[in-house]
Parts: sequence; C-alpha cells; structure tokens
Amino acid sequence: MIFGLIMLLSIVAGILSGAHFHSFMAGFGIAAIAIGTAYWLAFRATRYPQLALLMLLVAMTVKLVITVMGVMWVVKANMISSPFVFSLSYLFFSIVVTYGYFKLREYQMSVAAKRNTVVFSTSMPTSTTLAPATGATAKI
Repeated sequence: MIFGLIMLLSIVAGILSGAHFHSFMAGFGIAAIAIGTAYWLAFRATRYPQLALLMLLVAMTVKLVITVMGVMWVVKANMISSPFVFSLSYLFFSIVVTYGYFKLREYQMSVAAKRNTVVFSTSMPTSTTLAPATGATAKI
C-alpha cells in the first residue's frame, strides 16, 4: 500500500516537474547517494558498540558533505533550472529513500531472526543413560 503511494507520488511529481526534469532528477540522485552512503556507514557491524555514536556522526557528516558537493556540482554544470523543484525533490526523496532503507533493514533483521530461530529451535537427541550414583550425599 505504502509502496504504491510512494510510486504514485513519484510519478505524479515527475510529470508535474516535466519542464524542470533535470532539477527533479538531480534532487533524486543526490538524495539517494547521500542517504545510501549515510545508511551504509551508520549501520556497519562493529565489534565495539562504543563506536555506534561515532559511526552515526560520521554518517551525518558524510551525508552533509555529499549533499553540498552534489549541489555545487549540479549548479556548476548548470543543471538546476528550478531551485524550488530541486529542493522539493531532494526533500521528498530523502524521506522516501530513508523509509526504503529502514524497510530493507527491517526485512533483513526478520530474515536473520527466522534463520536464528530455526537453528536454535532444533533439539538435541536426549540420552537415556544416567550417570552412575557415586554414593556420596551432600550434607546440609
């Protein structure tokens, strides 16, 4: 349902910004690359949980750098014909790409949880032999 709504809004926005399609696609591209890189850095598996905050800060910084460099490159190439369309496209696709990556992460975690429950739910065959009694009793 939500995927269909996202696709519908994306297609309608692309059609409505037909005269400024380069601005629309520039906003989409920069948002997708910036959010994807930040997501990749922020959710890296590490042995040291103390690095989680550092990885989030690095991801935020990299997202900002990619966004600034992307906007500078697009402006220098004179691809933005409408800053308003570019800004709305960047905002919309930042939200959409973030939602997409978090849904992907949720799916990956559910698959891993299913895999772990299958592995851990297998029972070991029980042995019917008992250890021999030693004759020593515990005194309380």
